[in-house]
Amino acid sequence: MGIKSVVASQYREIVNQAAKNVKNIPFPPEGWLRTTRNALGMSATQLARRLGKTRGLVSYAEKAELEGSVTLKTMRAMAEMMDCHFVYAIVPEHSAEKILVNRAKDKAEKLVAESSKHMALEQQALSKQQIAFEIKRLQQQMLESMPTDFWNDD
Repeated sequence: MGIKSVVASQYREIVNQAAKNVKNIPFPPEGWLRTTRNALGMSATQLARRLGKTRGLVSYAEKAELEGSVTLKTMRAMAEMMDCHFVYAIVPEHSAEKILVNRAKDKAEKLVAESSKHMALEQQALSKQQIAFEIKRLQQQMLESMPTDFWNDD
């Protein structure tokens, strides 16, 4: 296993661990800012004072969070003023390994289907067993070598 593989494995572990920790945390209907502020019994005016901003800015940020347009900087600042820690993460729906395996399989199936079409035109069609074997072989090859075009959709 080369250094590149070790580093990639470490990245996958970080992402997989994050997914385990946050996957089942539901997003509150009112958003994290308002929910946390209400949990602490803090009014929007009180939070605004702590931020040195207007109450309108707090309301705007809470609305923007629900719309997905709040900035990370705003989330971090508001969390700190509520004596909280802001955390964000991008986590996979499945393990990083499963995403890679599925992607490799999809690419392998497309390659084999394209090749099979040309071979059939030349009267050299592969059997279903040969096709399945070739898909598996290409999938493994891609997972081991991670070609530079792995995520290209062409």
